[in-house]
Amino acid sequence: MTNATATSTRTTHAKSTSHTGRVTRTAEQRHENAVGWAMLLPASILLLLFIGIPVLLAFGLAFTNARTISPNPTRFIGFENFTRLFSDPTFWFALRNVAVFAVIVVPVQAGLGLLLAVLINKQVRSSVFFRTVYFLPVVTSMVVVSLLWMFIYQNDGMLNQVIAKLTFGHWQAVDWLNDPRTAMGAIIVMSIWQAVGQHMLIWLSGLQTIPGELYEAAELDGCSAWEQFKNVTWPCLRSTRNMILITITIAAMSLFTQINVMTQGGPRDATTTVVFEAVRSGFQQQEMGYASAITLVFFLIIMVITGIQRYLTREK
Repeated sequence: MTNATATSTRTTHAKSTSHTGRVTRTAEQRHENAVGWAMLLPASILLLLFIGIPVLLAFGLAFTNARTISPNPTRFIGFENFTRLFSDPTFWFALRNVAVFAVIVVPVQAGLGLLLAVLINKQVRSSVFFRTVYFLPVVTSMVVVSLLWMFIYQNDGMLNQVIAKLTFGHWQAVDWLNDPRTAMGAIIVMSIWQAVGQHMLIWLSGLQTIPGELYEAAELDGCSAWEQFKNVTWPCLRSTRNMILITITIAAMSLFTQINVMTQGGPRDATTTVVFEAVRSGFQQQEMGYASAITLVFFLIIMVITGIQRYLTREK
């Protein structure tokens, strides 16, 4: 009887201890969840205020004749803004300019960033110095960079002077930003120079996650430097490559600051972009309904392009 009683007591105590442990773990898990939601709440509120609500407002205003300052009340006009948009040649100029900018900037910027990352990935004494130099334009305000390049592109700017000296005075100065043939090219060169350091660091972080044993095995197999890059480096950078492709594309499609500071969309709409046209329509011409229609159409275009990119770069 004594042994049976002791065994029963131990069993009851074990069950009680197990139940208490489960209750404690449940309480801890609830506490962790509450802390997690509390930490997520400020960011969620900011996203709702500055992204969610503006998107909903833009969607609603796109179907109205809303103006910033107008004695007439806002009214629903259906698809009139979209009909006007698709018949507006300025919109198609802007869309073409954005397409040209993205087609050139995305591969060139990604390629240069990868090249710089590969060059400075070696553990040499000056690698930190070059990383800092390449990244400096990224941390500099785009407005400041645009103003500096405006001086470089002037008739008597540094670019024309350098080319004139290299050609022994035979070069005729070009007003790069006021010539429709060169304005967008000048914006493209400046934009690539400014952002290539950012993507260099992203490529570099991907390179540093590749195990060194793979390169050692490739060397033992007699692979050249190009074969190592093709068979080891490039496949291992797949996730990094996909992220860079999507981020550069979205940034290129959203081109605005350089245009607003350097050219104001000119000359003759040669550098007008969709975002700049939306801002100009909404704040300068005070046509908020029409600007919202531009924004909505542009949002759908970016969603389609991003979806195509994700489909083409999916896991196969």
